Amino acid sequence: MNRLILPALVILIAAQSPAYAINDTYRKQLEQSGCTQVSETQGCDIHKSKAENAKAGFSNPTADSSSAQTPYVGQWVAKSDAGATVATLRIDAKEQVWVNGKQVNAKRIDGTLQFRQGKILFTLQGDRSLQNQDYWTDSDAGTKGPIQIE
Repeated sequence: MNRLILPALVILIAAQSPAYAINDTYRKQLEQSGCTQVSETQGCDIHKSKAENAKAGFSNPTADSSSAQTPYVGQWVAKSDAGATVATLRIDAKEQVWVNGKQVNAKRIDGTLQFRQGKILFTLQGDRSLQNQDYWTDSDAGTKGPIQIE
């Protein structure tokens, strides 16, 4: 009996066709209206224009993400435990980072923005409600200190 069930199960799984969540017409209506499937359940009307839905308070968050402010924007100061300035940091809206006036590459990792200059690794927490979570570490000297926004 088991010899028949396993091959039948494999054939059944292989023969299933993929399921698609929305059809092409519905997708086009969502694009033209500026709605998402979630915002439609909250009252966004797919038969109206993007402007009409935006006026009603609905906007597509993915379309507006380019104008969204990153939590890292601003001037930052990395300090030692003694209070001396280790580095000054500047981050713009495109998350371009300058350490002491020199541009460095930055990357997002696990809700943080991390970048390195020499042996020093800077880590800024993306959730601004968390206090005292921004820090720098010097792998060569084995030291660590806080980073504060100005």
